[in-house]
Amino acid sequence: MLEPKLDARSFWTLTVAGAVALFGVWSLAALSGITSRTFLPAPWDVLARFAQLTVEPFVGHVLHEHLLSSLQRFGFGFVLAVIVGIPLGLLMAWFGWVDRLVSPLFETVRFIAPIAWVPFAALWFGTGIGGPVLIIFMGAFPPVLINTYRGAKNVDRKYIEAAQMLGAGSIRAMTQVLLPAAVPSIVAGLRISAGLGWQSLVGAELIVASSGVGYLMVKGQAAISTATVMSGMIAIGVIGFLIDVALRRVQLVIEARRGV
Repeated sequence: MLEPKLDARSFWTLTVAGAVALFGVWSLAALSGITSRTFLPAPWDVLARFAQLTVEPFVGHVLHEHLLSSLQRFGFGFVLAVIVGIPLGLLMAWFGWVDRLVSPLFETVRFIAPIAWVPFAALWFGTGIGGPVLIIFMGAFPPVLINTYRGAKNVDRKYIEAAQMLGAGSIRAMTQVLLPAAVPSIVAGLRISAGLGWQSLVGAELIVASSGVGYLMVKGQAAISTATVMSGMIAIGVIGFLIDVALRRVQLVIEARRGV
């Protein structure tokens, strides 16, 4: 049996209560002396370090410059995944021979974790932008392709037949019938893709980068600065949340226009 939906007031009350409980337990653990504050800083220590990182460079850059570097890599990898994934998904849904040609290779590659591409990317690209972009692409590409393919495959056959009766060729049918019908599925896939791409970026920057939030965290670990590492984690979480909020907003707008 489904629980009744919470009203806005109850939702925010529970959200605030959960946050207070989390920070309360964290503060007590930090103050208890169970472990050194070096390894378990209090919440206010992390917030102070976070603020410090926004004005004082750490490993060559302030925090927002590291974030911009990360977002640039993410943007390249994510956009590349979209540019390749959507057309290929449509082609696979329309042409059976493309589906049979691509599926075996895709089904093999997509089970390779993005982080497993790090050694290969390091050998090919060193610490340049190409390595992280490749790793982000490998994380973001599968959800885009899969959701595009499934969305296009679920299009009612009568719309395709009507387009063909009106003389639409393959390209026109894909762009004017399959693509519009698959948009809700594609946008849902983009949310998953963005999350996986952002996580893949951080993993890549832990090893294959000379700037970025992941790189900042690695150097923070080397300096035995847990507050720096946790500041990087907070930045990663906030940016990832904002990316998802933006894509969720796009999804809601599309659903509203389609009367879903």
